[in-house]
Amino acid sequence: MQFGSIDGAALGQGVLATVLYFVVGFVVLGLGFLALDAVTPGNLRHQVYTLRNPNAAILLAANHLALAVIVVTAILTSDDALGQGLVDSAVYGVIGVVLQAVALRLLDAFVPGHLRNMVNEPQMSGAAWAVGASLLSIGVVNAAALS
Repeated sequence: MQFGSIDGAALGQGVLATVLYFVVGFVVLGLGFLALDAVTPGNLRHQVYTLRNPNAAILLAANHLALAVIVVTAILTSDDALGQGLVDSAVYGVIGVVLQAVALRLLDAFVPGHLRNMVNEPQMSGAAWAVGASLLSIGVVNAAALS
């Protein structure tokens, strides 16, 4: 049985790329949280983690899933050169954050009952699931639009 040779340099580059792409993804998700917090009423972290508001949690989860799809697509379609690939992923990730925030504002403008009121309601609302599904769908479309 032969194991073949092991290329330590290639392995090291792969590990470095993995860590750097993880950092880019983590930063984009953090920016997504801050953007969602900015366009929803109150303190989102307090709403989700202290008050355990299900409507706020649904919107946060849907937005994070949408952004994750965008980041994964940005990484997979980025340039093969590590530096350019990281920049591509970061730029497209930030564009995704902005588009998700714009989409949420548009949903708030066109959905009856105003999203702002729903986010603060302590009782789970079917509208939160609908808006969450819309955010996820918009994120998938954003990901498909990446070139």
